[in-house]
Amino acid sequence: MSPLAIFFFFFFNLSLASNTIYNVQNYGAKSNGKTDSSKAFLSAWGSACASTSASTIYVPRGIYLIRKAYFNGQTCKRNAITIRIDGTLRAPSDYNVIGNDGNWITFENVNRVSIYGGIFDGQGASLWTCKNSKKTCPKGTTALAFYNSNNIVMNGVTVQNSQMFHILVDGCNNAKLQGVKVLAPGNSPNTDGIHVQSSSGVSIMNSNIGTGDDCISIGPGNSNLWIEGIACGPGHGISIGSLGWESKEQGVQNVTVKTVTFTGTQNGVRVKTWARPSSGFVRHVLFQHIVMSNVQNPIIIDQNYCPNHESCPHQGSGVKISDVTYQDIHGTSATEVAVKLNCSKTNPCSGITLDNVNLSYKNGRAEASCVNAAGRASGFKELTSCL
Repeated sequence: MSPLAIFFFFFFNLSLASNTIYNVQNYGAKSNGKTDSSKAFLSAWGSACASTSASTIYVPRGIYLIRKAYFNGQTCKRNAITIRIDGTLRAPSDYNVIGNDGNWITFENVNRVSIYGGIFDGQGASLWTCKNSKKTCPKGTTALAFYNSNNIVMNGVTVQNSQMFHILVDGCNNAKLQGVKVLAPGNSPNTDGIHVQSSSGVSIMNSNIGTGDDCISIGPGNSNLWIEGIACGPGHGISIGSLGWESKEQGVQNVTVKTVTFTGTQNGVRVKTWARPSSGFVRHVLFQHIVMSNVQNPIIIDQNYCPNHESCPHQGSGVKISDVTYQDIHGTSATEVAVKLNCSKTNPCSGITLDNVNLSYKNGRAEASCVNAAGRASGFKELTSCL
């Protein structure tokens, strides 16, 4: 054996020896889908958190009922914890059990936590039925939430049928979501696929998302987001916003959304702000290499968002939108007007660029409309009056 081969042999085995594996079944978790395994998962986390060596929490095949779980990393002795899941984590079927708890599974103050594989099943169908029947129902929980955490990895994870949001990233830095699947019917209310807010350095790549709300929603206080290789549908598209509800609000900047396919969605790429005063902003955004297939609103800026004309009638949005580029976007629109730029009357959009945008409606070219915007557009004569 060569010296190099000997080195790699010992290095590999040393790595295995220094990584302690905590199997949740050894802590009492049952894979029958009926026994609450919350305490077993928390106990495995406690052991991994207390370890001074690299740790892996392992979830074997099977279905594990989790009533609720909160994983806090603030007191962990070593940051790096890997969670490998070959099974399914399932929420209670009775929505009243966790319907007002905010989140089902929460990670907070963790650093270098990586989740590989597994299915998180929120079992939200009964709550959706309640909401769609206009009855009095709990608000619903987010399936998987990360708060105030750094260097997060999610790879090959499936999150499905959440009561409300599927994945939440809030107050985090350097989170990488790759190969994620989010699955919920198109009529499931408020089931955003991935919601990001107050975070920086988040990337979402090579993922398939179908929901009853936004596939990806971007809230206030985000910067340096990279979204690439997404298949979206059903759902409401990829949205920046809604923004501007608060009068003093952090802005959104440096966002790239590229190589995305929207299929049968309500919107494609959208920027949405409340029609009320705000210090917020949206700037330095690139939408590039995007395919629309029968999308109702392929490109839309809506700065007059005011549902039911409550809390904001006859006001203008204070959110300043600038330097937004739409490049190489083509496909089909389900409506005649494929590009709708409806900017604020009190704070108009500036630096809007449409380059190589080619959208059709039925057998002809789709139309475009523009209000209170400035920039440049190639190909849409309807936009030349204001761009």
